[in-house]
Amino acid sequence: MHQLRPLRYGLAIYTALFIAFLYGPFIVMGILSFQKGPDGGPQFPIIEWSTFWYKHVLGFAPPSRVAPLPIGEALTRSLSLAFATMVVSTVLGTLTAQAFRTRFKGSGFVFYLVVLGMMVPGVLLGLGMALVADQFGIDRNWWSTAFVLHVVYTYPFAFLVMLAIFNRFDKSIEEASWALGVPPGKTFRKVTFPMIFPGVLSAMLFALTLSYDEFPRTLFTGGSDVTMPIAIYGTFAVEIHPNLFAFGVLTTLFSFALLAVYGILMGITVRRSRKATGIQEDI
Repeated sequence: MHQLRPLRYGLAIYTALFIAFLYGPFIVMGILSFQKGPDGGPQFPIIEWSTFWYKHVLGFAPPSRVAPLPIGEALTRSLSLAFATMVVSTVLGTLTAQAFRTRFKGSGFVFYLVVLGMMVPGVLLGLGMALVADQFGIDRNWWSTAFVLHVVYTYPFAFLVMLAIFNRFDKSIEEASWALGVPPGKTFRKVTFPMIFPGVLSAMLFALTLSYDEFPRTLFTGGSDVTMPIAIYGTFAVEIHPNLFAFGVLTTLFSFALLAVYGILMGITVRRSRKATGIQEDI
């Protein structure tokens, strides 16, 4: 027991340092976002606290020399792209994982072909897509060329998540449904899908966050209509202002809100699953 105590202390210190490294930038960003406006760059310690830069981000502050972030168009564009990518990648990932539940010829080749989309560097893939689009005279837009690359990038993540879910799935439940004469399509909708729904939620969350945060692939293929990460980079490359920190805090809080919704949906799904299991046991 005494021999394990130094190991526990070491693991506790390592965990504390990891959490500080993970959330330290967010804390610093939050502090710097509350400095006084409308002029001045990042400064520490804060001389006077203010919520001016949050008003500036939301468009409630009076005009100043600091250019406002293009939240209206760029953010809407990023969210639309992320939502479309989430839907397509999750559907493709679920269907592909469903196909891999049975062995078929060439399954190994197909597996690595799918996973290759997440392994190729985004800069090379974006540059290659841009060259192909230019050769064939295809206009580069966020809703066409960038959307294709976002799906290519996020689809393998959704596939791997669903593949892990299906590997733990009890096939006897489906077989019992088929034995009762239920068609395979209806069995998937009524039996399989409710049981894999937590995995579907995880795949959706992966695809949404990865697409929203994607930079190199969008930089080469998004065209003139920039998404939010590229808009932030363009502002950051000129001069750093606290409105970037304020927007970062709001974005992080939005991410936490998504995780909260995910947790609530997962809790509801687990309770329904336990309730259904209890009914089956009573029968």
